[in-house]
Amino acid sequence: MPDLSPLLEHWRYPAIFLVVILGNVGLPVPEESVLALAGFLAARGLLHLPGVLAVGALAAIVGDNLGYWAGRRYGPEALARYGRYVWITPGRLAKASAAMTRHGGLAVFAARFVPGVRSLAGPVAGATGMRPLTFVVSNALGAVAYVPYAVGLGYALGYGAGTAIERVLGRAEPVFVAAIVVVTVALIACRLVRHRAAARPL
Repeated sequence: MPDLSPLLEHWRYPAIFLVVILGNVGLPVPEESVLALAGFLAARGLLHLPGVLAVGALAAIVGDNLGYWAGRRYGPEALARYGRYVWITPGRLAKASAAMTRHGGLAVFAARFVPGVRSLAGPVAGATGMRPLTFVVSNALGAVAYVPYAVGLGYALGYGAGTAIERVLGRAEPVFVAAIVVVTVALIACRLVRHRAAARPL
């Protein structure tokens, strides 16, 4: 397997920013995997941990705010009509709308830690009329809590297992990158299967 470290170093922070934004606006990009990879590379000395945390948190906040303002501008009708293009099924939309109406900002904060629900928080909060200040504060708090958690998982693995992997295989980075790719492909495949099953008429 080729050494991907130079490529990752070259694109490092812009790549993290772009992928996390795409994951937060609803595209099938598991941003938690990218954040974990960034944490791993920080532990290996290829990235700077404070930079990874800052870029990850900023991207998460910006991505959700884009979704919020889109939901506020186009409303629940647009979500119901076009949601299938960004993995929003009617069932998930109904559950998310009920949670936003009942719990408000707390639901936005909690959604950050739930894969598959995270990308719904912004559009649904906007479409259901949540106040901008409530959303912005809850979203920012969620991002500040979630990003260190996701990055920390990768950092801990790189710090604890990196040396052991290198003793066996010579380089740890390609092994971890390959694992991230496999997990990412598996998660996207699972989302595709679930989406098609939900869209299938009864």
